[in-house]
Amino acid sequence: MSGSAVTPIIPGTVGSGSYDPADVTFLLKDLSDIPLERPTEDREEDFSKGRHYSEDLPVEYEPSEAYLALFENALARSAVRVATAVGIATELVLATRQKPVIVSLARAGTPAGILMRRWARWRYGLDLPHYSVSIIKDRGLDENAMRWILARHDRRTLQFVDGWTGKGAILKVLEAASHGLGVDASMAVISDPGHCTPLYGTRDDFLIPHSCLNSTVSGLVSRTVLNRSLIGPADFHGAKYYRHLADRDYSRRYVETVVEAFSAASGAVADGISRTEDRTPTWAGWQAVETLAREYGIGNIGLVKPGVGETTRVLLRRVPWKVVVAPDRLAELSHVLSLCEAKGVPVEERADLPYSCVGIIKPLDGASDRALFNVPS
Repeated sequence: MSGSAVTPIIPGTVGSGSYDPADVTFLLKDLSDIPLERPTEDREEDFSKGRHYSEDLPVEYEPSEAYLALFENALARSAVRVATAVGIATELVLATRQKPVIVSLARAGTPAGILMRRWARWRYGLDLPHYSVSIIKDRGLDENAMRWILARHDRRTLQFVDGWTGKGAILKVLEAASHGLGVDASMAVISDPGHCTPLYGTRDDFLIPHSCLNSTVSGLVSRTVLNRSLIGPADFHGAKYYRHLADRDYSRRYVETVVEAFSAASGAVADGISRTEDRTPTWAGWQAVETLAREYGIGNIGLVKPGVGETTRVLLRRVPWKVVVAPDRLAELSHVLSLCEAKGVPVEERADLPYSCVGIIKPLDGASDRALFNVPS
């Protein structure tokens, strides 16, 4: 069971999306009736001219059979692995906060927050509040949503949650915003391949299934939107609720499948918590991304997306230029290689890669385009 405490639906928001209302409350203004979607190529061109990605949305395509097969395969192979990482991350949080208020970062953090809430419920009978809020690169954390939470909860109880780390850009945004709000910026994640936080379930760079799909594994909620023509000074950041995709919604099924694996993961969780390891953040991922960007002639490190999850998302919803893979992780990257083949994206092997793979988005500005013709093979 998911628990009994249900936050009342806040008028004008997307509510809990398609999730059980006990699992999460999205503090996001409902923009469902507004046409915000634009083709990926048009968005990428406008990004190169200075338009911010949060002003509109990519087209939310229904997942193809191939992508659904990818998700199903990843879920079948890694449910226990995800459950183990969720359990370890939750135990680390509970060791510092007896009854935390989970504040997940929409939308990749939302399923992670739900799963951590479920672990606390399953293992200890705790009924933790969980809110999902918007955080946007170059724009910050949704301060109106945070003020709403702080009016109802002790700031010392808040625990931010995300799905995984890439190079750590979101954590840097979170740290800057949290300082002004007077809250702890610590962030718990399922996986921390970027070595950015001590609160992680694992630092292995593996495919977390909810990176395979978009809204159909995230409560049917879109990416978050901050467009000043739609979002007023007192509003939460916005999002859309894609009700028309209800027949393709895997959000609850994903959660329940991982929850069903909690028992099988409990021994590994206990081992992971008892194991002594250095959890000090080194930001090794950020350093690796800076090196890759420099060597590939990429002026904007935002175009370099490290890790399996981010690479998968680049292949699914951006305009990829190439993918770099670690040769010793090829056996775990069949889905990445298949997507590259289907989209005609070159794959290069690099032995010194700290991630399983890195996706690089095609630069569209003039300086970066010129650099494309003078890059190492």
